[in-house]
Amino acid sequence: MILRPYLSRDTDGIIALIDDIYREYGFQICLENAESDLLDIPRYFPHDSFMVLADEENSIRGTVALAKDAARPHVCWLKRLYLDKTLRGGTHARDLMKWSYDKARTWNMDRMELWSDTEFARAHTFYEAEGFQRDGRVRDMDDGHIPYSEYFFFKELS
Repeated sequence: MILRPYLSRDTDGIIALIDDIYREYGFQICLENAESDLLDIPRYFPHDSFMVLADEENSIRGTVALAKDAARPHVCWLKRLYLDKTLRGGTHARDLMKWSYDKARTWNMDRMELWSDTEFARAHTFYEAEGFQRDGRVRDMDDGHIPYSEYFFFKELS
């Protein structure tokens, strides 16, 4: 496995990975709205801020991205953290998170935030083990094929 920056040829593999993960939960990807950023990754994520975990055949097995918060200069958003179900429970998720922490440090960030679908209980356990906290906020979303809700998480980096 190699963690490397996104390349334009990765788009279909990224979409397939995320759609497969969503289908585990009975959802499907919504490229028209909630996941429209995946159709133009360079527009939403500056160079080297969207990474893919690729296997020996160059299949996309994981993703992670960071985005700066335009209104708060020392806050970044953890985005698009997904991992193929056959790789969960090992070190790969922590490797993706290590990249995000390292990238946040190069950007001089003090805080990392994220929203996560309320159905992703295993991910929530992982985030909490990584030191993320919830503050009780839940937001209801209607930009997917079906309505869904998300929990807010944050981690102080300094």
